[in-house]
Amino acid sequence: MQNEIDCYTLEINWEKLAQDYVKSWQSQRVSEKRVFYKTSPSGYPTIPNSISIRDYQQNAILSWFQNKGRGTLKMATGSGKTITALAITTELYQKIGLQVLLVICPYKHLVTQWAQECVIFNLRPILAMMSVYNWQSQLSNELYNLSSGHHSFLTVITTNSTFISEGFQTQLKFFPIKTLIIGDEAHNLGTPRLEECLPRKIGLRLALSATPERYFDEEGTDVVLNYFGDILQPEFTLADAIQKGALVPYNYYPIFVELTESEALHYAKLTQRIGWALTKNDRLNGNDTLTSLLMQRSRLVGAANNKLNALRTLMQNRLCTHHTLFYCGDGSVDQSTSAHRRQLEAVTHLLGRQLGYRVNTYTAETPITEREQLKQQFESGELQGLVAIRCLDEGIDIPSIQTAVILASTANPRQFIQRRGRILRPHPGKTQANLFDMIVLPPKLDRETWEVERNLLRKELKRFVEFAQLALNADEATQQFLTLQQQYCL
Repeated sequence: MQNEIDCYTLEINWEKLAQDYVKSWQSQRVSEKRVFYKTSPSGYPTIPNSISIRDYQQNAILSWFQNKGRGTLKMATGSGKTITALAITTELYQKIGLQVLLVICPYKHLVTQWAQECVIFNLRPILAMMSVYNWQSQLSNELYNLSSGHHSFLTVITTNSTFISEGFQTQLKFFPIKTLIIGDEAHNLGTPRLEECLPRKIGLRLALSATPERYFDEEGTDVVLNYFGDILQPEFTLADAIQKGALVPYNYYPIFVELTESEALHYAKLTQRIGWALTKNDRLNGNDTLTSLLMQRSRLVGAANNKLNALRTLMQNRLCTHHTLFYCGDGSVDQSTSAHRRQLEAVTHLLGRQLGYRVNTYTAETPITEREQLKQQFESGELQGLVAIRCLDEGIDIPSIQTAVILASTANPRQFIQRRGRILRPHPGKTQANLFDMIVLPPKLDRETWEVERNLLRKELKRFVEFAQLALNADEATQQFLTLQQQYCL
């Protein structure tokens, strides 16, 4: 299998392709770095005059060429990975006669967003998702037209779930060898089920992700990098994106929250069990018991009751603000009535009913058409805020967001990085963003349990300090964490 792939990659003179791209890039500098391509008939990739390829995107494209058509682009959320990928597609079409662009996305809303970008690049994509009756016949016909020479280019965008379906997998054998496969938010492709479905005969491969490393899953990370190629250098970090103007700068405000007495007791018991599990097996990967315990504690922390009190205090002085996003956990909050409600509902009730802040919920269950309506209402100011769970972690583009309040704590750095990137996208009139981060302080524990907790807390504080150091108010934010560091003897 490896020989087959290596033979394919040798058919392209990658060194010459890279050299030609550098010459083209240098010649474009005199035109204010704007790329001008001749127009093509609809359906064939063309970089429009309205798109300006930034220097760091040019570097990423060149790096992928130099790596012989393989690689993972690790670029900050909001820095233009989709445009970079479509620019690569255009170059391949013009230089080697690329025939198919196949994009795999984890969610339906990302398929829709890719489709919108593809249209800008003169493409007419087939959206392969949901029922096979919506796309299978069209895909089969277009592949036939491609093989018979009636058409010379095809764009297909699909979801992970549709991609692994029998209906799609049976079509893969008809994809020509000059196909570029792009894995968007590629860290999601590291599962065994998805790995076995990735086509080996397709040699041109590009992975996109701000966070390609899978959390506590080294094997899954290796799956992604082994298939698509290693992370291309140099990486384009959040600091780079802010410096280059691809993202706006931000203020970072940690809000420290304590657990209630009953929550602290439950937390201590879970931490003790986590310590026992670590003693038996110091590796998280493959340790189902430890993973389950960590998830239970994460949900407990995410739905900590005092976060509602902290939110009330924060928002009482911000009732005239707009364009605010509230990130919630998937746990429940213990109300005074002893009833349990999801944090999403509790936050929405507090903001909307009690404080009169105009909000609505935005979740995975929200229909796509309704999501678009909510985004428009949010953009216009008709809605002051959106209360969301998870579905805004990856890929959703709402650049008008100016403020985010993170109520759901998580130990997964990918989730926080994705969320932070959501609010830093440039937008007319937006000069900076504000991020309020609710961080639950661990309760006082016995000595043995505390040693386990300190090791876990140390890792989290390191990440929080990193976020604080990139903020406009870095000195103020970092000092709060240094005080916490001294308090917990870290």
